[in-house]
Amino acid sequence: MIYIINQNANTEFTTGQGHKEKIGLRIFEKALCDTHKTIEKMTRELPVDIFSILGMRNLSAFIGELFAKSLAKESNGRYISNPHQDGYPDLLLMNDRGTELFEAIKQKRGLREKSPFSPFPNGGLEIKATCGSVPTPMECAKKGIEKPDMGETRIHLLRGYDWKAHHRETNNLVGILWDFINGTPKIVAVFFGTDLDEQDWGKIVHPREGGGRTTSVSIMPRHGVKKMYCNWIAVKQDPAYINFLNNYNKGNLIPL
Repeated sequence: MIYIINQNANTEFTTGQGHKEKIGLRIFEKALCDTHKTIEKMTRELPVDIFSILGMRNLSAFIGELFAKSLAKESNGRYISNPHQDGYPDLLLMNDRGTELFEAIKQKRGLREKSPFSPFPNGGLEIKATCGSVPTPMECAKKGIEKPDMGETRIHLLRGYDWKAHHRETNNLVGILWDFINGTPKIVAVFFGTDLDEQDWGKIVHPREGGGRTTSVSIMPRHGVKKMYCNWIAVKQDPAYINFLNNYNKGNLIPL
């Protein structure tokens, strides 16, 4: 898949120790390629439809995990996955200070504990994926159309997108937008937010009593999404996606 790459994107962020760290654009490009190779291999080799089994919500999280693993791989060890599944951030920065902190935790046999990794003092990168929102089945019925099903391209009905977090301190966020292309999930845009603050995240929504297993969540509002858009990294070279992103954010930053 061909992408437009933003050569002017800001890929520098502040570590937990107050130092500056920069990610090469090439790492993002290689991570995209690696992620899609993994997805295509799964599609060819698995005897079941893994995407339908996962469902849309879990599939979105899965794609985010795949990209995080690919980015860590292409960074040659500069970033590693957070050992705790509920830790923050998703990828830990392993510069000299990060390695020192990680080894100290390891010596104390703390790799299975959450507290040393939530947050990890040296910081790193948070990765979140979304496929955006489309009209409900009822809304689609009123328009005489069907809501896109699993495997069907969504861009022509996409009406918005955002990312969700469990707290309002989330920053250094690699935000992913994906869609189905020829029946297969593909990443269509990558953004990087390095200056997010609490105001860029909505009020924490707590689960209703008896409302299932949903967890507390904060949804990024439009101005937070716009801030991410202003630092786009890569977008699929396709007018449908470029026009949608520009129009939704009332800008023209992504060239056709």
